[in-house]
Amino acid sequence: MTMTADQFKNFLHNVVTMIEEQKDYLCELDRKLGDGDHGVTMSIGWQAVNEKLNGELKDEEDCGKIAIMAGRTFLSAVGSSVGPLYATGFMRGAKSFQGKSEVNDEELKDFWVAFVEGIKERGQAEVGDKTMVDTLQPALESLQANFEKTENFGESFKEAVAAANEGMESTKDILSKRGRSSRLGERSLGTIDPGAASSFMILETFLKTIESVQTA
Repeated sequence: MTMTADQFKNFLHNVVTMIEEQKDYLCELDRKLGDGDHGVTMSIGWQAVNEKLNGELKDEEDCGKIAIMAGRTFLSAVGSSVGPLYATGFMRGAKSFQGKSEVNDEELKDFWVAFVEGIKERGQAEVGDKTMVDTLQPALESLQANFEKTENFGESFKEAVAAANEGMESTKDILSKRGRSSRLGERSLGTIDPGAASSFMILETFLKTIESVQTA
C-alpha cells in the first residue's frame, strides 16, 4: 500500500476528532489514577496540531515535515510528560518519511517502529510499569514479526493493533509503578492506564484511516 501526504494529514485530523470524542473517558480513567486531566491535555495538544494542519501545513506535501511539525507543535502546546513522548515519537518517525510526498509499506513500517522506539527511549518505561509502553511494545513486536513474514503493512498493522489492544487491557491488572499513581498501590488495580488507552486509540485511528484509503 501507499499513503500520500494528504492521507497522512487526514490521519492526524482523525486523531483530533477521536481525542475530542474520547476526552471525557480519558479524564475519567485518569481521575482514578492521577490528576484527572489526561483527556484535556491530549485535547490541547491535538487542537494545536489541528491549527497547524489548517494553517501552514495545509499545502505541505512532505510527509516528513508534516510529522516533524506535528511533534513540535504537540510539545509546544503540552507541558506535561506526554508532550516530549509524542514529540519524540513523531520526530523519530519523520526520518522514514523525509522528502517524500507518498510513502510505501516499508516506510510506513519504519515510521511506526521509530515512533515506538523513540517513545520508549524518551520515557524509560518498561512493559509491566502500567504506562503507554504496555500498549506500544506488543504492537511494535507484532508489527516487526508480521512484516518480516509478509511485507504487507496493512495486514501487519492490523495485527499490531490487536496486540496493542491486549496490551492496553493488561494494564487493568498491573500495579502502577511510575508517576503519581504509583502511590495508590493496590488501588491502582482494575483501571486501564489512560496513557495506554490514548496510545491504543491513536494506533486504532491510523488503522481505520488506512482501511478507509484501501476501500475508497
